[in-house]
Amino acid sequence: MAKPNSIATSNKFLTDIIGIISQSKTNAIRSVDFERVLMYWKLGERIFVEEQQGKKRAEYGAYLLKNLAEKLEPQFGSGFSYRQLAFCRQFYKTYPIVNAVRSQFNWIQYRLLIQISDPDKREYYELEALHNAWNGRELERQINSGLYERLLLSNNKKAVLAVARRMRMKGNKTIMASQYKLYLPTKEDFIKEIEHIRNIMAE
Repeated sequence: MAKPNSIATSNKFLTDIIGIISQSKTNAIRSVDFERVLMYWKLGERIFVEEQQGKKRAEYGAYLLKNLAEKLEPQFGSGFSYRQLAFCRQFYKTYPIVNAVRSQFNWIQYRLLIQISDPDKREYYELEALHNAWNGRELERQINSGLYERLLLSNNKKAVLAVARRMRMKGNKTIMASQYKLYLPTKEDFIKEIEHIRNIMAE
């Protein structure tokens, strides 16, 4: 008859094994997603370079993407449509340094980010998505909720970005992100958090 300690050890052993398998599957999916992101970045770079070869007219860019999509879609599917290729080009133009592309994000998340024209606003959502582990659906919900704009209504941009950047202040104090992941804060929540930030910055 097995001793209680051996049963507990056996249960922990099984839990560890399941954890390893689950984590490996998650890493494999993430790796595939990131390879897809890198593929779209490289496509965007190549398209951009082709457009710069003495033919910077807007109509040439549209023709290039249309012609390319007509050749790629029959062979590779809708992931290479005109619209998708236009996103690839915008992706490269928005993130021209490949090392700045985050492996934690998939293509859906990047498609949402590159459609934000304001660099500060895009940085805010990028950092919040990273720190709060927002998936594509949650990131889209937060953008559509006007979270960034609502914060700016009663606060300055520097303070808002300080939240996202987790800036270290005097006395080794760190500005913590608010709990936006699970609920949409009220205006009072926004004001309370930014007032806290201002107090830290004033110390």
